[in-house]
Amino acid sequence: MTEKLQQLAAPLRARDDLDARIAALTGRSARPGDIGEFIAAQVFDIDLAGIATQAGHDGRFRSGPLAGRTVNVKTYGDAFTGIGISPHPCDVYLIFSGPRRPLGIVRHHQWRISAAYLFETRRLLETLNNRGVKIGIATSIRRGIWKPHRSSRP
Repeated sequence: MTEKLQQLAAPLRARDDLDARIAALTGRSARPGDIGEFIAAQVFDIDLAGIATQAGHDGRFRSGPLAGRTVNVKTYGDAFTGIGISPHPCDVYLIFSGPRRPLGIVRHHQWRISAAYLFETRRLLETLNNRGVKIGIATSIRRGIWKPHRSSRP
């Protein structure tokens, strides 16, 4: 085994231990998307689906003006580079994004949420279709429609 591989082994073991602790706390994996769903459930009073791989939506709002509506939660280091829009239906997208990334090669970003965005799916798809935007994995959304969501919850 090379010296660099040996050096890599210790931080990977530490990361595995942290991921296991996160998964035990959230009841889901330690992937950013699953952590984002857990945070969304706590902050926005969302009843998450029983499985993290359910197609279309991740849960339903329990209270507030969106009570009963389905939500697809997305978590990105920088959502401004494009978001994944599923072909499966949901009522709203709740997007968590970190800060905008600087141009150029970036090898590591701290995991953090700097803003939450709420998009009503029907209106979002209508806007994108009118612009002729390809909808899918890295759907481009113009800067002008990104408006941070303010929760009425404490």
